[in-house]
Amino acid sequence: MQRSTKIVATLGPASSSQEVMTRMIAAGVDVVRLNFSHGTADDHRKRVALLREIVRKVGRTVGIMVDLQGPKIRVGKFAAGKAELKPGSDFVLDASGTPGDATRVGLDYPDLIDDLAAGDVLLLDDGRIVLEVGMIIEREVRCRVRIGGVLSNNKGINKQGGGLSAPALTAKDMEDIRTAAEINCDFVAVSFPKSGADMRLARELLRNAGSDALLVAKIERVEAIAALEDILHASDAIMVARGDLAVEVGDAAVPALQKRLIRAAREHNKIAITATQMMESMISSPVPTRAEVSDVANAVLDGTDAVMLSAETASGAYPVETVEAMARICLEAEKSHEIKLDHHFLDRVFTRIDQSIAMAALFTAYHLKVKAIAALTQSGSTALWMSRIHCGVPIFALTPEIRSRYRMSLYRDVYPLLMRYIGHDRDELLREAEHILIESGAVEIGDTIVLTIGEPIGTPGGTNTMKIVRVGEHSHSPGRSSL
Repeated sequence: MQRSTKIVATLGPASSSQEVMTRMIAAGVDVVRLNFSHGTADDHRKRVALLREIVRKVGRTVGIMVDLQGPKIRVGKFAAGKAELKPGSDFVLDASGTPGDATRVGLDYPDLIDDLAAGDVLLLDDGRIVLEVGMIIEREVRCRVRIGGVLSNNKGINKQGGGLSAPALTAKDMEDIRTAAEINCDFVAVSFPKSGADMRLARELLRNAGSDALLVAKIERVEAIAALEDILHASDAIMVARGDLAVEVGDAAVPALQKRLIRAAREHNKIAITATQMMESMISSPVPTRAEVSDVANAVLDGTDAVMLSAETASGAYPVETVEAMARICLEAEKSHEIKLDHHFLDRVFTRIDQSIAMAALFTAYHLKVKAIAALTQSGSTALWMSRIHCGVPIFALTPEIRSRYRMSLYRDVYPLLMRYIGHDRDELLREAEHILIESGAVEIGDTIVLTIGEPIGTPGGTNTMKIVRVGEHSHSPGRSSL
């Protein structure tokens, strides 16, 4: 059984050697994430060069995602590297930049002061430390420590309930977008967008830099929930970034939000990625907790396209074992996934020919119980539409476009394969498609498949034909099974 849900794994110090990266890819990584909050551009370039060398050798399709840092609002540095904040004590956030101590610390985003008022609650270090704003005098925010603990350099700050005005794209992000274009990545994730306008600006900057990478909106602000429709229209994918989101909306609200976000993405024909602390204990443990197993399985049952690993593979002690465990959990959860296909077609109106063909292929494949769906596609759009509805039949997307092949590495239920034939002969193209499917182990001679294609052959413009094909018979009786 092939795994439908894709795995995104972050590269970092623990996973930058050829040996570890090769084992992670063999374990099931579909997309690697480069976290531009850490490391230099040269670090990321080296990882990309090594990855491409490995995938060429093993013949896998592994996409590359650049994750922009965004306006992560952080405290400055402490003279001793950290300080202990006592519950009930006073603590000052200021714009001075002076090294901090147990009574005060600077801010790396001084404009935060303009967004605050007395009574606001600030959550530091993902909510581990809680401050209540008492008063603001000049450029100082005077707080009372509600929940104390050890606070170290550069820890993040969130405002409970949201409402911070920091722009989604910083000067660093704009420079990093140019690096993302240079390394020819497949996906760019934008941190802390508040509206579709933030995503449209990111797309404009990306296109100006010469990249056509797909855009991922990380949903981690309260404002993003209110603007979800606008953000979905302006993006190609969303990431349920549960860390900062939980701090802003409260941890108890996140599970229901996760389900809502994934459902909305699929309804809008967008990709959904579920992220943050999915296998957190495996940073230092060779096995996950039972709660983590349930968390990953529930994301799969929610319909997420991909599940993501962060520190677990970037800096953890067991990067390969973590990917292996996540792959096992996904597979097991998928076995119990209930298929309710027909209700997806009720009261639906399809205005595009290619989308209608995609839906017809799903319906036919499910009811005819075929071995596979083969989508011959230039852009990958047909495969994306098919992947939004789970029909229990694997979708093999055959494309001559290398860029489309790597983009499809995130689509649930879709297995991208590269076609080399670029001529105009229909029968020659279909013979090549059958050969690739047999060679990849997807089908055997005699299997029935549903195939979608755009005609005339070689003319870009969309899928308009569906065929039911018995593998191996096409060359003897061309076109006999056309619908």
